[in-house]
Amino acid sequence: MRGFLAIAIIFILAVGVSTYLTTDDTRLLPIINPVDINPDMVDPSIQNKGMHHQISEFYLQNQEGTWVTNDILKGKITVVNYFFVRCGGICPAMNKQMMKVNQHFKSSKKVMLLSHTVWPEVDSISVLKDYAERYNADSDTWQFLTGDKQHLYELARKSYLICPDKDDPNYDHGSENDFIHTENVILVDAKGQIRGFYNGTFDKEMEQLILDIQILIDEQE
Repeated sequence: MRGFLAIAIIFILAVGVSTYLTTDDTRLLPIINPVDINPDMVDPSIQNKGMHHQISEFYLQNQEGTWVTNDILKGKITVVNYFFVRCGGICPAMNKQMMKVNQHFKSSKKVMLLSHTVWPEVDSISVLKDYAERYNADSDTWQFLTGDKQHLYELARKSYLICPDKDDPNYDHGSENDFIHTENVILVDAKGQIRGFYNGTFDKEMEQLILDIQILIDEQE
């Protein structure tokens, strides 16, 4: 009887380990389109889009004062978030997690982090430069971006799908009354497709992000 129980326990453990390893080894990341997520997080113009959603073109300025476009993302896996320098709540926690991601993949040159300010009126190039230095951010792998507020906010709502859209059709997106504040972090593959959303203030979710980035790197090789 004891022998039978021992064998049963070993079998259960073996199945458990096998399942865990198989789940990790065969994890497939979804390709996320606007139709796949809460419509409240999506601009009405693309809520029903079910295929071929990609990050749109952008023209923004980084912490070095350089104007950049999508060209900096060619062949890169991209991690995206939104923040503002004076934020004392979720932003420092989120960017500490982003710093861990940056440090983990910095030497690979295959991952780019993009942190967009939601307050371009205040977060000037010099302010972003000082802020980036707090997190040991090199613009080769982690860019802090500013630009036209409406452009920044349209990217958040129509490209990255990370913040609620306003129901009021008269609401002026990007106006001084419009303000994005989100802990969402987005994973984008080298084709510009969204592959995951993560809470940037949670250790476990950001640890999963690191694992998922590696999955995308492996897919490229």
